[in-house]
Amino acid sequence: MSKGDEGYGEWEELVGAALLGTDRRRGGDPAGSPEALLDAAAVHAVRRRAGLRPAAAGPHPQPAPRDPRPAPPEAAGRRLAQLLAGRTAAGTGGGRRGAAPDLTELLPQWLAAAGRHGYRAPAALVPALLDAARARTDLRPQALALAGTRGLWLARLNPDWRFALRGGAGGTGHLPEVTDPAGVERLWQEGLFAERVALLGAVRAHEAAAAPRLLATTWATERAEDRLMFLDSLRVGLSEGDETFLEAALGDRSRNVRATAAELLSALPRSALAGRMAERALACVGPEGVTPPAECDAGMLRDGVVKRPPAGRGERAWWLGQIVEAAPLSCWRERFGGLGPAEMVALPLAEGEGWTEELHAAWCRAAVRQRDAAWSRALLGPPSASPAAGPGTASLAERAKLLETLPDAERAEWVAEFIRAHGLSEAFQLLGVCVVPWAGALGRAVVDALDMARDAGSYPWSFSGVMGLAERCLDPAEAGRLEALTATTEEPPDAAPGAAAYWAEAFQRLVATLRLRAAMLSELAPAA
Repeated sequence: MSKGDEGYGEWEELVGAALLGTDRRRGGDPAGSPEALLDAAAVHAVRRRAGLRPAAAGPHPQPAPRDPRPAPPEAAGRRLAQLLAGRTAAGTGGGRRGAAPDLTELLPQWLAAAGRHGYRAPAALVPALLDAARARTDLRPQALALAGTRGLWLARLNPDWRFALRGGAGGTGHLPEVTDPAGVERLWQEGLFAERVALLGAVRAHEAAAAPRLLATTWATERAEDRLMFLDSLRVGLSEGDETFLEAALGDRSRNVRATAAELLSALPRSALAGRMAERALACVGPEGVTPPAECDAGMLRDGVVKRPPAGRGERAWWLGQIVEAAPLSCWRERFGGLGPAEMVALPLAEGEGWTEELHAAWCRAAVRQRDAAWSRALLGPPSASPAAGPGTASLAERAKLLETLPDAERAEWVAEFIRAHGLSEAFQLLGVCVVPWAGALGRAVVDALDMARDAGSYPWSFSGVMGLAERCLDPAEAGRLEALTATTEEPPDAAPGAAAYWAEAFQRLVATLRLRAAMLSELAPAA
């Protein structure tokens, strides 16, 4: 009740009399008790509020666009509600996670599986899904795709969910046909950023060359961060037909846009930029040794070479690495007299400044950028060799990137052999690039290595990262084989106190999680 309300003065008198006493209020009733006066004030306030006239109603929002995709089966919908609730097993302290599965870590898998089946989110769960995507950026692409047009509709009504309007997913259900030029142009000119990104992807999938043509119509007026994201979307379906547009982007006013354009052009071995970089690289590297560039000229700058090195790097080594990284790997065979990648990597080069390490690191980056499996194999070397003695790089992060260029089965076998030779302590990053579920030799290698670690008497939280990955990535069919490891075993004499009980608990959680994942996948399967 505000001061402008009719009856406010009467209500104020009643409350004042109750608080100050009737004998101190002019016109007060000495027979009235404070309790009675407060009761009267409460009745008066309720009467006044009940009699307020409602404000004029605002316009109703337009209904959400229809999402033609089917909802998941009822059991799967209940499971999604459980996962979104974020219920996890209560920890017991001391670093222990308990034996119950961590449901929040299974949400990305549920979303991925639902996406593969082409489901939409149950309508009642879209708000919770948007809240989850707001809290966890790693969930956003899949969560927004599942939320679909209803998610975008809700995001326009709630400022907390406006991030969805800047994302690259979730708008695909409201796109014009890519064969409708007027509809495409209208949405491209007027649509939300998420819708424009989705439209560009749809146009790219229909006709790769049409995407840069569409981009060119508004390129000069786009914001720098939007130009960067649009340009980055050309990675999908990148071809020589994109070269003209990318070459023009080398002159963009944004340094990040220029760098991305140069990176994309260097992934096209027959592009003019790749040719220019090959010419520079061949002048610096050969069987006789390595001579890095003496300066960073204007041509190098335009082609994406960054002049100023990061702290701790020498200028010439920094320029050399960028040039070799951007040169097509095919240019080296003739320069080295017909040698293959493994032979070139193993070749001892005459040097005076330690350039070989810089050269090999640049070759690693080039193999990743150009998705060259032959060079990746040469730079990885055999999995049984010590990581420190690797021919290309000792960095496990760089090795993981090289592994991503190999076929799935070969990648899994390489990592399995690495684990058998070196154990799990070095394998975490390598396991992260293996295709899920881990099956066959890789799954067996992980389980055997965990069993050996338990037998060694160490605490399981030393392997908590790998154990967490195993819960999400092992083939659920491994649950039966792991059952025998859930029992508490007798501790070796030199084991850490209580380690056996901790390991039993960790394996119990692993088995329970694998069985829960199997149930999730079964629930998501469409009815026959």
